[in-house]
Amino acid sequence: MPESTEVWESREPGVPAVVSTQWSCPEGDAYISEEARRKIWAFPQFRGVTSVKWEVKSESTGWSGKQRFQHQFPEASVHSAILWGADWEPEAAAMAQGCPNSGLEVAVMDFQTSWNNLQHHTEEISSDRLLVRRGQAFNITLYFINRGFQPGLDNIIFVADTGPLPDLTKGTRSVFSLAGRGGPSPWIASLKANGATSLEVSLCAPPTAPVGRYLLKIHIDSFQGSVTAYQIGEFILLFNPWCPGDAVYLDSEPQRQEYVMNDYGFIYQGNKNWIYLCPWNYGQFEKNIIDICLQLLDKSLNFQMDPATDCVLRGSPVYISRVVCAMINSNDDNGVLSGNWSENYSDGINPVEWTGSVAILKQWHATGCQPVRYGQCWVFAAVMCTVMRCLGIPTRVITNFDSGHDTDGNLTIDEYYDNTGRILENKKKDSVWNFHVWNECWMARKDLPPGYGGWQVVDATPQETSNGLYCCGPASVRAIKEGEVDLNYDTPFAFSMVNADCMSWLVYGGKEQRLHRDTDTVGNFISTKSIQSDERDDITENYKYKEGSTQERQVFLKALQKLRAGRPQGPHQGDPRPSRPMTLSQDSPRRLDTPSLRPRDVIQVSLKFKLLDPPNMGQDISFALLAHNMSYQFKDLKVNLSAQSLLHDGSPLPPFWQDTVFIILSAEEAKTHHCKIPYSQYSQYLSTDKLIRLSALGEEMSCPEKVLVDKIISLAYPGIVINVLGAAVVGQPLSIQVMFANPLLEHAEDCMLMVEGSGLFKKQQRILIGILKPQHQASITLETVPFKSGQRQIQANLRSNKFKDIKGYRNVYVGVGL
Repeated sequence: MPESTEVWESREPGVPAVVSTQWSCPEGDAYISEEARRKIWAFPQFRGVTSVKWEVKSESTGWSGKQRFQHQFPEASVHSAILWGADWEPEAAAMAQGCPNSGLEVAVMDFQTSWNNLQHHTEEISSDRLLVRRGQAFNITLYFINRGFQPGLDNIIFVADTGPLPDLTKGTRSVFSLAGRGGPSPWIASLKANGATSLEVSLCAPPTAPVGRYLLKIHIDSFQGSVTAYQIGEFILLFNPWCPGDAVYLDSEPQRQEYVMNDYGFIYQGNKNWIYLCPWNYGQFEKNIIDICLQLLDKSLNFQMDPATDCVLRGSPVYISRVVCAMINSNDDNGVLSGNWSENYSDGINPVEWTGSVAILKQWHATGCQPVRYGQCWVFAAVMCTVMRCLGIPTRVITNFDSGHDTDGNLTIDEYYDNTGRILENKKKDSVWNFHVWNECWMARKDLPPGYGGWQVVDATPQETSNGLYCCGPASVRAIKEGEVDLNYDTPFAFSMVNADCMSWLVYGGKEQRLHRDTDTVGNFISTKSIQSDERDDITENYKYKEGSTQERQVFLKALQKLRAGRPQGPHQGDPRPSRPMTLSQDSPRRLDTPSLRPRDVIQVSLKFKLLDPPNMGQDISFALLAHNMSYQFKDLKVNLSAQSLLHDGSPLPPFWQDTVFIILSAEEAKTHHCKIPYSQYSQYLSTDKLIRLSALGEEMSCPEKVLVDKIISLAYPGIVINVLGAAVVGQPLSIQVMFANPLLEHAEDCMLMVEGSGLFKKQQRILIGILKPQHQASITLETVPFKSGQRQIQANLRSNKFKDIKGYRNVYVGVGL
């Protein structure tokens, strides 16, 4: 029979050692062997024990029903009991009663888990494990064997330890007394109720305490001089956005419900012309997720190199956000996710297939913390949102459309084109991502000047290093808006994502010609899910002043001046004016409904793309090029057209369609040129991001002036339809119908449907569909039993060898029932 024994020696004078012994029995073993009884008796610390309650742990299934066994040692008088993980049961009253003048002895202890967890907003994590938030009191009850607690005669000292090397001076060990005699600890113990043989005590961790697992111990010093020591049990301490003294305090209950308690949401994708949502199951309260989140902290390089210091610093949300950020990606360590932007996902999962964080975190844990393959920006951000909300830090997922990636810190994104209008691979690795996703975490910033707390940008996508690790932030959103790029952490990079300028270069004959500087392309429609609503919330004004305003340019120049201080000029820095004017005609609208055309005072010709049909996957792309002569002079145009697939990070793939047209325009004349790209031509070149960039480079035959226009098209799939058949009630069977279709004019093979939803399914459901015929519609009905009440969401994804991410969702309210 396996056996484990822990001996804890106190470092405080006069506080005795604690000995605890735990046996792991095979399932069904309802006994402690005689050999084990002799071993118990061999420990000198057990001398005088008359009653021991054991909690049997099954090696195969974990705690098996909390079976308890009581064994008597009649040859000794009652003196003390060493307990392991016991809590109160009615049979405790039947234990032997000692002399009324003996020292105070604990029979059992009740963590009041259900009540405490409800008060601390952790009831969805667990109903049988204590999880509390710092800065808020929780109650425990001690039941005594021989008599009640006598104030003034009995003194109870509590010891709360966290981390592998608890230290009183560093704050990872706290010693505090019910009588107020226990040292200057910020932890508080106060008497709630004193019964005949029980004592209810209120305990409270300070709002700055390190978060994580804690071991609670007590020492009872009775009036006769006898001292007994007990290892009470383990609890988990979390951040507390409900506590005004906590650095993550958020004073809005609707915001706390959205950014801490809500376990589902939307991640916005596509492009600024066509924004669509991706439903996501954060699942921060699902079974074992809290343990995986704490394991993630213990696997960080900070903990591995210096566990004692790491545990001390876990009271800081700034520190925790940087540790978690670095651990979500795997560039420096065995983090949760491996990034992949290669379009080759044969040895893992295509990032677009994921619909939730739970499956990712559980796979990472189950494989011994090996990175899960694969993630891209929205997956990194979604998993980080899960971990941070689980730990108690208010967090939301942010999408920035036309997001800058400035690798050299000059606040300029350089884009290169050839003479056909085709965008070229950027040799400097600067890029404008069609969209990029990061997190905002809410916290005070006492390390910054006043006014820079609140929402902080934290970006787990591995783009650039920060202090040697691939993490970014926390960077104050207000500091980004005000151009205070000298404030910690990584504010220059965050600023460039929303406010960099774009420089266009024409590459021909081995030379680069600077054509145009665009000041308002980067940073559009910065989006997040609205509070307690399925609507999109545009928060662009939090990050930047209105484009084109005096304030916006002043902030940009202030940031640029701060960054240039002491920095040598690069080849593409300096005078922001182009050496030869070029008009960059942005086809996409500034608003979703109102187009904004740039002044065309050079060539005085407007080019614009217009889609003639909705861009649905599987169908031909029909569009028109609109050319308008805005001058009183004759114009003879040559226009080079091209189409190429893009990855969402802006990386171009080779063109799959090109054409050249000649357009003659009289004074103030407008003409339309119709184009069509067949599905058969673009299907084999399409990336999983389903993005196509149309471009047109026009020039007058008689002069070198040029006009460039482009348009990003996001191809759409028909969504999955989910119907809930009947009322959803906790504990009662529920039928869910899922309807889907193959939108293509060809067979789709290896079709797999994935369905999940926190509180509705214990794990992700995977249903093999097989082959779907061209444009064939199908449906299946799933049976489940909801196990959590309240507002829930079902997420679904259909993948095949032809498509990877046909998605759908359905919100469901689950009633409590009788």
